Amino acid sequence: MDVGIVAQRDNSRATTLAGELRTALTADGVDCRLDESTATAIGAPEAAAAVDSFDDCDLVVSIGGDGTFLFAARGAGGTPILGVNLGEVGFLNAVTPETAVDAVREEVEALREGDHELREAPRLSADSDDWESVPAVNEIVVTGPRRGHGGGASFAVEIDGSPYTSGHADGILIATPTGSSAYNLSESGPLVHPSINGLIINEMCGTDAMPPLVVAGDCEVSVRVDDADHVVVVSDGRRPHELDVPCEITVSRSQPPVRIAGPVADFFEALGKLS
Repeated sequence: MDVGIVAQRDNSRATTLAGELRTALTADGVDCRLDESTATAIGAPEAAAAVDSFDDCDLVVSIGGDGTFLFAARGAGGTPILGVNLGEVGFLNAVTPETAVDAVREEVEALREGDHELREAPRLSADSDDWESVPAVNEIVVTGPRRGHGGGASFAVEIDGSPYTSGHADGILIATPTGSSAYNLSESGPLVHPSINGLIINEMCGTDAMPPLVVAGDCEVSVRVDDADHVVVVSDGRRPHELDVPCEITVSRSQPPVRIAGPVADFFEALGKLS
């Protein structure tokens, strides 16, 4: 049994808990690897490993907020992730710090016995010609060279080959239900319950824009740009990639989905923390 542990960077509470988890799991005969930042913070360089290697683990534990969970998910692949919530909202993290050691031990035992339950959350990817983005848990965003007055670009959006909208905007955001409460919400997009199999298409500061739209989760969204110097494609707020114009970017579900272990976060309780 191999467990990967990722703690929120520069958070002493998170790194302390990571050390406690490692000690407890090692005593149970579990091999642990830590992301490089966490290993350095707790003085365990021998346990350091690149997050990209965590897809070889049996379980990944994320300690922090939703951002830490997203960071862990980028390397976890199809490995189940259990989130310990040290943040304010916690849509993805349902385990409290006080119960974390017991919860992780219980999950490890369930995995050993093949008696575990997992939930799945979709990932998205964008591709254009011979380039493909890293998978996103929350959203893919396509923007012009810059946002604001004098920026943006003219976008044409199709859904499964049918025209949806066209015109000038700062960008186009395509979000999962998981990401509906993140960047999408700040762009006046709708909240979507995680049980809904859908995708959100949201024009960002569009001129004569269509309202945000929720479509079936297996739809393919294409974004065409012809009139900007270049466009920027961003996956979960990281790794911006510039594409020359004209270009067409296709956004769709990617595999594997995120597999979430442990107790289920209360969506409506987390919503209450947004206000």
